[in-house]
Amino acid sequence: MTIRGILLWGLLYRLLVGTWLTLSYDEFYYYLYSRHLDWSYFDHPILVALTTGFTPWLTGIVSPLSLRFGTIILYTGSLYLLYLTGVKLFGSKAARLSVAIASIIPIFQIAFGILTLPDGPLIFFWSASLYCAVWQFFPKGDYTPSYRLLCLAVLVGLACLSKYHGFILALGLLGFVLFSPQHRCILLSRWGWLAIGVFFLTISPIWIWNYQNDWVSFRFHLSSRFQADPGVIKPDFSILKVLIVFLANILYLFPSFGIPLNWVIFRSIQEQFKNKQVQLAENLILWVSLPLIIGFTLLGGKQQVLAAWPMAGYWGVTLLLGKYAVNWSAKLVERWLKYSAIAIATLMVIFLLHLRLGILQKPSQYAIFGGILTPETDTSTEMFDVKQLTEAFRQSPFQEVLTETDFVFTNAWYLAGQIYLGLKPVVNIPVTTLGDDMRGFAFWYDTEDWVGKNALYITLDSDDQIEGLTAAYSDYFAEFKPIGRIPIYRGQEIVKKLHVYQGKQMLRQYPLGLR
Repeated sequence: MTIRGILLWGLLYRLLVGTWLTLSYDEFYYYLYSRHLDWSYFDHPILVALTTGFTPWLTGIVSPLSLRFGTIILYTGSLYLLYLTGVKLFGSKAARLSVAIASIIPIFQIAFGILTLPDGPLIFFWSASLYCAVWQFFPKGDYTPSYRLLCLAVLVGLACLSKYHGFILALGLLGFVLFSPQHRCILLSRWGWLAIGVFFLTISPIWIWNYQNDWVSFRFHLSSRFQADPGVIKPDFSILKVLIVFLANILYLFPSFGIPLNWVIFRSIQEQFKNKQVQLAENLILWVSLPLIIGFTLLGGKQQVLAAWPMAGYWGVTLLLGKYAVNWSAKLVERWLKYSAIAIATLMVIFLLHLRLGILQKPSQYAIFGGILTPETDTSTEMFDVKQLTEAFRQSPFQEVLTETDFVFTNAWYLAGQIYLGLKPVVNIPVTTLGDDMRGFAFWYDTEDWVGKNALYITLDSDDQIEGLTAAYSDYFAEFKPIGRIPIYRGQEIVKKLHVYQGKQMLRQYPLGLR
């Protein structure tokens, strides 16, 4: 298949899945970013707000596809940039294989190409940075620093404005320059020093916002998010956990790709020890890839690591796998890609049907063979259609109570976006989070403004947890009482319940909660 065919079929596939797939709580939260535009945010830089809000701003439509459209289009660009980089380094055949591999890998499709996450713009500017770096570092003749370093600085800066992983990309490029004798001259050139200045100018939104907010983002990402809750003993580093993270990465990549990708890493490292000056292209890819892969795999030995964190590192390694796969049997490669794609597409269809209909759920009207997952153990129930909330809020007694409500709050930052979009067609009132981990809500609203106001408290916590949570909030209101529950259905069975409480006349300011 031609590169155009790969890109077109991949785009159509992601548009289809992006339309059908229910929004995740992260995506609801990033939609709220676009409703509170700022230089940066507590947990991420600005670009995820722009990619999430782009289509809703233009069309006024808020739907799974409109929120994801920016990411879906950007990923097509990321794949094309990966192709151009591969052509420059290893030839068109290897580049086409790399793009085919990247188009099939499930974690790439979902985290980079469908869901509206910071990883979407990150991988686009990561790819653009790598392409620019290849043009800068590998000219036809002798190497001399040039104006392209300024372009590279802007692109790496934009990667940083997408997600803080961009700083690791910057360090990887710097490491390549430091350990490559023919490129070390950059450090003493005027273009090199100008590039440093341009880089810091590009990421100025991060500096501006953090300067205004006591450097809270850096403190969160470098320290507080890795600290245990009070009274909880932090576990010791475990090699077993490192191995589990390593195996999980292979699973997320899908074993038919995860195993070869890790094999090619070890193979490339071996080649570097033989003659790294001959293998400079592979050396560059390893420098920008391994810090993320190794760093987050080792971090997993101490604490939980999210699936997408190391994946930008594997993105560049697909170029190496494409290079090596060129020398394999053409029939073997064709079968490898074909059957991997069929298996992954089949699993995706099963997942989408389960998400919408609960075909693996027990009980469910649409369960296959009686189902295997109970709602209590099935984390996919977190991705529910907020139209159910909208319909409930239009009914009594919630409709009457909303007329005298000044704001809505929940105890969980990840639930607030779902509540906001569920309420939006009914009434436009502020939705916030009050708790120990308020994330962006701590900066979007001043809790002092709620004093004297009436509120609705909505939570998804189970019956055995609700008593303690309600007791904590009831002290802040003159009157605090339950007014009902909203059942969430899937497969015509209740999988979750929202508890709704009314708080009248807030008595005092709720303390700021940040981890």
